[in-house]
Amino acid sequence: MVKGLMSVLLVLVAVSYSFGRPDKAGSSKKENKFPQTLSRVCAAAMQACLQAASIKHKSTNKPVMVIHHLEDCPHSQALKQAFASNRKIQKMADEDFILLNLVFETTDKHLSPDGQYVPRIIFVDPSLTIRADITGRYANRLYAYEPADINLLISNMEKAKKLLKTEL
Repeated sequence: MVKGLMSVLLVLVAVSYSFGRPDKAGSSKKENKFPQTLSRVCAAAMQACLQAASIKHKSTNKPVMVIHHLEDCPHSQALKQAFASNRKIQKMADEDFILLNLVFETTDKHLSPDGQYVPRIIFVDPSLTIRADITGRYANRLYAYEPADINLLISNMEKAKKLLKTEL
């Protein structure tokens, strides 16, 4: 009886060891999947942030403005400085919008409808739908803004506020 239990135990250990041991051919595949898994986590976190912003929107009646940028991108830093130095944008952002600043890139197609580039600013309505009718001046990067586009950004922010109020 003891020999039978020992052999079953030995088989269980061998089977569990073979399942737990990574094979050499599959290890490179796991490395390739890590960023994808991380991006899914980021996308899930972003979706949660958008849902939280949507809930906040319903209580405050403010549109959501998603700003995609990177810390080491010179274009992002230039737009950030122009955004921070403009008092009208600062006042509108504080009083009239829920801002989501994303400092990482996601693979979620909904948050990059025309490609992944930074900086880009997307306006989102309460149903979590991207406002495709509020875009920048570039045909190949619809949601891109440069420091020289501050007046267009102000106009688009006002448009997002007006559309929101007329649609409710």
